[in-house]
Amino acid sequence: MDTTELLNRVKKIEIKTRGLTKHLFTGGYHSAFKGRGMSFSEVRQYQFGDDVRSIDWNVTARTGEPHIKVFEEERELSVMIMVDVSGSSFFGSTGTTKQELLTEICALLAFSASSNNDKVGLLLFSDKEEFYLPPKSGRQHTLRIIRELLNVDKGEKGTNITQAIQYIRNILKKRSVCFILSDFMDKNYEAALRVLARRHDVVGIHCWDKLEREIPDVGLVHLRDAETGEMCWMDTTDPQLRRKYRQQFDEQRENSAALFRKAGADFLSLNAAEPYTTALLQFFEKRAKNT
Repeated sequence: MDTTELLNRVKKIEIKTRGLTKHLFTGGYHSAFKGRGMSFSEVRQYQFGDDVRSIDWNVTARTGEPHIKVFEEERELSVMIMVDVSGSSFFGSTGTTKQELLTEICALLAFSASSNNDKVGLLLFSDKEEFYLPPKSGRQHTLRIIRELLNVDKGEKGTNITQAIQYIRNILKKRSVCFILSDFMDKNYEAALRVLARRHDVVGIHCWDKLEREIPDVGLVHLRDAETGEMCWMDTTDPQLRRKYRQQFDEQRENSAALFRKAGADFLSLNAAEPYTTALLQFFEKRAKNT
């Protein structure tokens, strides 16, 4: 993609997602992802009426005067957006690839966070760490995130969610909101997910294409795995095979959702062919009620 085309696409996404952020999502995002609670501010002398449970006994013993710890609400969030850019993410049968949907959702989340004065970081991963951008705030930083998403190299790259999670765990020093955007075509990442969710607020956003769930009756077709390059033949005239194909997808999606639930994290599944705004708004509203 040349520079002019890249900048045009960035501008197009900015116009669409900033408009959605301004009119629909800013309030929902703020309600769903509030500050992390209370953080230590200072120590001061005890005053009549102060909660005795806040007394700092170490300082009190050292000074001979009762002192308490003062806490204040943390309003600024740190948001980390982790995006799967493996080979399967570039698949699309309806004019919109999964990667294009993920890019728009990332832009929407980043602009919503920026409007809330939160810092946003980005990790692009496949079966390795492809690119990392530390959390920062501001419009130019958000546009940088969009540019990096649009400029990802396509290729037969696998998926390693465990490695991506471990990478982020080693980087994030304080509690953050971590969005993991992927088709979750990977296994054995539940242990890493549980550890991440203990310290951070984790949300999985599952993106899928309708052809990954429902394969039409079009005769004998030659299929290629987008991540491994392996080829196979499939007889789509067989109704039992099509039924099994659908069941396998549904089971994989439910397994992914169950892993997130068991880890204490949220999970949202989106069809790339359908508008995502309503689903995201409902997700924000549900989170806001539960916080």
